[in-house]
Amino acid sequence: MATAKIKYLGDLKCEMEHVQSGAKIVTAAPIDNKGDGSSFSPTDLLASAYVSCMITIIGIYCNSNGLEFDKCEAEVTKVMASGPRRISELIIDIDLSGNNWSSDQQIAIIKAAEACPVAKSVSEVMLVTINYMF
Repeated sequence: MATAKIKYLGDLKCEMEHVQSGAKIVTAAPIDNKGDGSSFSPTDLLASAYVSCMITIIGIYCNSNGLEFDKCEAEVTKVMASGPRRISELIIDIDLSGNNWSSDQQIAIIKAAEACPVAKSVSEVMLVTINYMF
């Protein structure tokens, strides 16, 4: 079974439907690439998916190890390059303060987060800077 169905809507926009749930996302080309920037671009989704995956893996790790995981907020900044056009860098700020984890738990959580499937699926040429706040 397919994971998603994607339909071109015109004007450099696509609608993606998650087959299992029916959830939909519309993408738009960014302003710096001939679009109107009216929604997430595909590269915005990749950057956001990277961080969302990290946070999800932290949740799985905490659930599996009996740790409370109540607080997390993050921001990601995507840096584009040309020749070819691609994401050259992600700068991730992830605030995990307020979870009251020990130093050893923090180290294990970082290790789990950085092994998320999205992180392991992107090019190693892309620079990723992660700033953790505990």
